[in-house]
Amino acid sequence: MKNLKKDVDFTHKKFQKLHPKLYYYISKESLDYKFDSLKTTINTPLTPLQFYKKISPVVASIRQGHSYVLAPEKKFSKKETKAYIKKGTGPFSQFNFSFDNDKLYVTKNKSYNKSITAGTEVLSVNGIKPLDLVQEYNQYYSSDGFNTTLKKQNLAKRFISAFTIENSIKDSLNYAFKSKDSIKLVTIKRHKEDSLKEKTKKIVEKNMPIDKAKQRQLKKKKRINGFDKTTKTFIRELRFSPKDSSIAILKIRAFKKGNFRKFYKESFAEIKKRNTKTLIIDLRNNGGGHLSEIVHLYSYLADSTFVFLKKSEVVSRASLFEGAYFNKGSVGVKAIKAVFSPFVYGYLLLNVRKDKNGINYFATETKPQQIKKNAFDGKLYVLINGGSFSASSIISSNLKGSKRATFVGEETGGDYNGTVAGFMPILQLPHSKLKVRIGIMNVTPYYQTEVLGHGIFPDVLIQPSLEDKIQGKDPELDWILNQNQQ
Repeated sequence: MKNLKKDVDFTHKKFQKLHPKLYYYISKESLDYKFDSLKTTINTPLTPLQFYKKISPVVASIRQGHSYVLAPEKKFSKKETKAYIKKGTGPFSQFNFSFDNDKLYVTKNKSYNKSITAGTEVLSVNGIKPLDLVQEYNQYYSSDGFNTTLKKQNLAKRFISAFTIENSIKDSLNYAFKSKDSIKLVTIKRHKEDSLKEKTKKIVEKNMPIDKAKQRQLKKKKRINGFDKTTKTFIRELRFSPKDSSIAILKIRAFKKGNFRKFYKESFAEIKKRNTKTLIIDLRNNGGGHLSEIVHLYSYLADSTFVFLKKSEVVSRASLFEGAYFNKGSVGVKAIKAVFSPFVYGYLLLNVRKDKNGINYFATETKPQQIKKNAFDGKLYVLINGGSFSASSIISSNLKGSKRATFVGEETGGDYNGTVAGFMPILQLPHSKLKVRIGIMNVTPYYQTEVLGHGIFPDVLIQPSLEDKIQGKDPELDWILNQNQQ
């Protein structure tokens, strides 16, 4: 018990030492009280999961989405992961789910049991009610500030994640389904494709002539666009409206992986070549990524010379150095880093300055920049939702503040005025061995709003219904297309 209380103090002190906007959404008095009160509740030994459930709500009360306690989950080796994959598709992965009005529904049935139709409500899984579990786990993490769209957008994923944390990975699940007024209990087991079909498929593929040119082209596209092996989708995709190439749609699922510079160079050259008049940037469910990419993309979207960020607040040079340099990698990697630490510290020394109020700032992306030669100068729309977070919100803030784009969808999950991210060390608590992630740099977009703790609001509010999701409709995109094809 004493050791767990020491872990509480360790967490509190690390946040004070590293987090630059600790009291932005909560007062110091309130946060100190929460940490002190937490210690008084620890009167008996706790398992890692029990301790996680006690300390996470306190960290979540800071309301900074990049900072949270990681749930204690079993880590699988590559060998174990391959073994699970070989056994077939898990009982959760055989469905697509969505929450609507506090109820969990099947939006797509990919299972071997075809009797379950899209639109069927999931009453429980192994006796656990979905809403009860997500409401509990919603206490353990936060969006940036006070918006609710991030949690709402992630409810179905959160249920599966929370269920797995509580019960580990299962090879079979007992579902209670409700369709109309009928309730039925169905067991869904881990499913492997029929071995005969699999063998036949492999034989057919083996005997098919190999198009080497096509393979090279696909490999190149994966390298440039970025490719997610899990979802088998490209990170970045450019397509044009089938009716009219004057409308282009740029879908960006994340700001990571791939050669983004080459992708944007080629994409905006193609947009210029086709004389595109309307560009739609789809940032829905884009959880963020690298700052360098969004600055680069913005240089193709801005209409004049621009400044992308205000100075980024940090607690101190030492906090930036600790977070950026010594909290990632193995012991060997850290040893190598230590050799070069004087050079890194020298760089930080030059770039971290103290203003007249005694606040330390790290200057990055704060100088005026020129737009690209092929910068798009037509009509610009941005699709957003609660899953648009972190870097997605930063670039959206500048596009919104500069009045460069029309926003369609729902409020973003990230704060309009910035987020505490940048370098985000993951620290292990000494006794419980839980891990906590802490953002250490307040990344602040050039344009700001007086509204506290909310994201970028859309100019046109559109939220897809459950029926839209079941039928695969996209009302947000359809609205834009209808506006520009009249």
